[in-house]
Amino acid sequence: MRTLLLTSFLALFGTVAAQNAPRIALVPWAVGLDTITDITYSHAGDTRLFVVKKQGMIEIITDSMTVAAAPFLDISDQVLTIGHEQGLLGLAFDPDYANNGFFYVNYIAGTGSGTSIISRWSVGMNPNIADAMSEQILYTVPQPYENHNGGDLAFGPDGYLYIPLGDGGDAGDPQGHAQNLMDPLGDVIRLDVSDPDTTYTIPASNPFVNAGTDTLPEIWASGLRNPFRFSFDRMEGDMWIGDVGQSSWEEVNYVEAGENDGPNFGWRCYEGPAPFNILNCEADSAYVLPVTAHINDGMFTEWCSVIGGYVYRGAAWPHLYGQYIYTDYCKQQFWGLHEDGNGGFMDMMLLEDTNHTAWTTFGENAAGELFVGNETPGHVFKIVDACPMDAPTITFNGTTLLSSISDSTYMWFLNGFPIMGANGVSYIPGQDGDYYVQAIFENGCMLNSDTLSLVITGVNDLVVPLLSIQPNPAGSTATISWSQAELVGEVRLMDLQGRVIYRQNPTASRITMELDGLATGNYMIQLLSREGLVLTVQQLAVMN
Repeated sequence: MRTLLLTSFLALFGTVAAQNAPRIALVPWAVGLDTITDITYSHAGDTRLFVVKKQGMIEIITDSMTVAAAPFLDISDQVLTIGHEQGLLGLAFDPDYANNGFFYVNYIAGTGSGTSIISRWSVGMNPNIADAMSEQILYTVPQPYENHNGGDLAFGPDGYLYIPLGDGGDAGDPQGHAQNLMDPLGDVIRLDVSDPDTTYTIPASNPFVNAGTDTLPEIWASGLRNPFRFSFDRMEGDMWIGDVGQSSWEEVNYVEAGENDGPNFGWRCYEGPAPFNILNCEADSAYVLPVTAHINDGMFTEWCSVIGGYVYRGAAWPHLYGQYIYTDYCKQQFWGLHEDGNGGFMDMMLLEDTNHTAWTTFGENAAGELFVGNETPGHVFKIVDACPMDAPTITFNGTTLLSSISDSTYMWFLNGFPIMGANGVSYIPGQDGDYYVQAIFENGCMLNSDTLSLVITGVNDLVVPLLSIQPNPAGSTATISWSQAELVGEVRLMDLQGRVIYRQNPTASRITMELDGLATGNYMIQLLSREGLVLTVQQLAVMN
């Protein structure tokens, strides 16, 4: 006989979610698309993905591992690709593409350092082939150097076309473009391209539209070094920018939907959160500092060029919902940013990927599912939840905590610390505190239950009978026996959701339980006192 101090009553003060860090996995989606620079969808109500390649082609992925035989667009004879950061860099479909057939590209043309070209095109009679003669050049920017071209473009929730441009290149922004509102380099410009009979007009709501002749009215934001990839949150409308740093920091910038006051992200005064060249600069409060930044020292982190991503808004992976997912060209990691509930953001690693690198872009399909592509060897992957299973839930029956998950191993926690030896599907708490269980699955996923706050309000010395189940695992029958026969008033067989499958009021200290018809899985045997108090609980595995 053994005695154990048990609670006669415990009060529950609600549940608190234990943090489950999401994890992603990469599923191969297409191959053979070398020098990928952009991935997007067409707003035409179909499942196609359009993949931009640096050398001047746009390919179509029609389904998993299926690429259309002919490119959607081939302007390789127009595109300048001598420099590593030159080429065909961005693609955006008109929000009304299903009706007007317009799409927009951003590429480098000419010779030497080249010129950034923003142009409008039309789809042809074949929905998988663009009209090769339809180009209308809308906006051009001469580039002083071969690098820092930016290259992305996208329509915002306001219907205007946003185009982030790099600072023109070299190192350290030697010509001071990013803080100069008289030229578009180092800025985000915003254009109204809704009238097909004109190139563009300046939105009347642009922040500098009435600033005078020393400021370009198309500028919407400034202070960027090389905003190679950016996106809008399709649900909230927020803007997210991955801005490639100089040599110390890789940063992600954020603008909340509806803000229109001409944000200045600080370059070259600041690189990431740190001063870089503060000559003639204002106090740091005048700039919009990044929401996260990664050290790029080449020794420990090896980040070199942040690749901005998207906020996941798909329906397939609920654990990922609301995560802004991004990566780096050099570092084999994927990270996620999400709101912390206090007006800021939390950053966590979602994947330490050791097999791939040279990431260049993320993409979103019509359903909000996310994809990522690399420059070499030119693969596209679909981003999925590596741990899509439900987290465990725990219930409390008066004396025992029970986990809902059966096909895993366990670790119980009290006040955030593991309880030594508490690795079963149930646990009998003996003190005040916050309890949760961690389920550890065969694939390495670890998911936590919500936390139950328990307060012991009365304690009795109760005798706990010794419980034996033979055999365990059991087949068609199991023999349940226990000590202290006079203490036990009821024996219950329950599933892991707490539902009673069988109950018996024994007259001795042993019963034989018929298990035929039960599904293979884990169940619970409970011994209750004559007053209905749970005395002890043990897991029973059934193999039928």
